[in-house]
Amino acid sequence: MRKIVFTAKRSVSSLLVLVVAMLSAPAVMAQNELQYVGELGFSVGGAHYFGDLNTRGALNAVKPTVGVYYRKYFNDYIGVRLHARFLQLGYSDVYNKNEFQRRRNLSFNTNVGELSLQGDFNFFRFNPGTLDHRFTPYFTGGLSIFAFDPYTYYQDKKYHLQPLRTEGQGSAMYPDRKPYGLVSYAFLMGGGFKYNISRSVNVGLEVLYRFTGTDYLDDVSTTYAGAAVFPPLPDGKASIASILQDRSNVTGDPLGVAGRQRGNSRDKDQFATVELSISFLFTSYKCKF
Repeated sequence: MRKIVFTAKRSVSSLLVLVVAMLSAPAVMAQNELQYVGELGFSVGGAHYFGDLNTRGALNAVKPTVGVYYRKYFNDYIGVRLHARFLQLGYSDVYNKNEFQRRRNLSFNTNVGELSLQGDFNFFRFNPGTLDHRFTPYFTGGLSIFAFDPYTYYQDKKYHLQPLRTEGQGSAMYPDRKPYGLVSYAFLMGGGFKYNISRSVNVGLEVLYRFTGTDYLDDVSTTYAGAAVFPPLPDGKASIASILQDRSNVTGDPLGVAGRQRGNSRDKDQFATVELSISFLFTSYKCKF
């Protein structure tokens, strides 16, 4: 009899443990919720340059830009993004209405590879997958490093401008002018809108402006070096550096007198992008307590 009672008690105890486990399982699962931890995105849009060849902020030489990024979420309002972009920039004095700038007749293009670190700050709570918090405008800012290499065309041939030292960089006549580097940095500031179209996909629109650390995106910064800096070729013809440092002879009398203003060294070059983006969300289950 004692053995039967013991067995019955053990069976009841086991049943109670099983019941408690079944009842507590939903509570344990309820303490875990689905959270969005980040997103992988792709961007495409247009880029524009502002500097010594475009002093009036005109928007008539838009070039393409593409990018890929990963954004890490910290909460519903703050995220940090690593964004890699490839874009093109360019401009020409033919767009200018100012008489001197039009006569100057300079132009450039450059490919730009950029890697930026940006902080994103939502104005509204942004919680993908919900009906009430699926849209927000946001502010973004950060720092980037980028590589560039300005070039131009002369008689249908492409010439990279930095090696030509068109403003006398490295010349004994201008010891204070050093050859510029092809890697620089930029401070970024901008904003945009993003919208969650499903539990796993966001779309967005962003405008981003760069204040760069270089004045040579366009290979133009200070004054004309003058023809004396560029010795002629053995056959007596002008070197390509001499030709490209002053192209005003096409529009009239040459302007390239040594010391005459060629650009404005007080202000660094700038550029901006407008991008559409689509991103795919990453989620994880995290304990609420």
